[in-house]
Amino acid sequence: MKKIEDIKILVASAEHVKYVDDINDAIDLASKQRGTGIARRTFEYLQGKMLDGKAIIALDDNKFAGFCYIETWENKNFVANSGLIVRDEYRGLGLAKAIKYKAFALSREKFPDSKIFGLTTGLAVMKINHELGYRPVTFSELTADDLFWNGCKSCVNHDILERTNRTKCLCTGMLYDPAWEKNKKEEAPVKKRSLLDIIKKLSLSNLTGKKEVQGSGSSKLISKIFNALFV
Repeated sequence: MKKIEDIKILVASAEHVKYVDDINDAIDLASKQRGTGIARRTFEYLQGKMLDGKAIIALDDNKFAGFCYIETWENKNFVANSGLIVRDEYRGLGLAKAIKYKAFALSREKFPDSKIFGLTTGLAVMKINHELGYRPVTFSELTADDLFWNGCKSCVNHDILERTNRTKCLCTGMLYDPAWEKNKKEEAPVKKRSLLDIIKKLSLSNLTGKKEVQGSGSSKLISKIFNALFV
């Protein structure tokens, strides 16, 4: 029985170019099985991704198990993790998720300020994207680069995209914007205190063990309660 622990997930390099034909064969097979499109790339294109260190490959010993590559658009303002594929015999192990996480980490390392996006018809990929922080968006929020959209021409559903002027297709557009994380960090967190925490803090200040001077007691009490809540 195959285990994901036995599979190596690596940044592809020149030594992995020999797997390009296997990768494209797996893409063609998956496209036929699903009845939906996964864009096939030329040998030279995938070779270039490997030589540039912009691809992730999964190997079971010396056997190809899965793959994904990185593309950049609009002067690297947009990054896509594309062509995610796992061979039939390795499905159900969580390999697609592991490859996707590795590709996402590589994208963040190489292009920390770029928006990361993708088009997918697979529910499993959508779930993984959601876990990584992607959000579903309209196609207008993705790159407008014609080179990216031209890559959809090898998809069996390209005519739908053309008929709708790139507004919709069978794929769902998903986007991760690093600015979202920055905004979260800049937001001041609201301290939450339980009633027990407040009572303990008031007790430590000897609130119950001291008599306040009349006229100033209420203001001091309010001050101590405020400090217990927010400090």
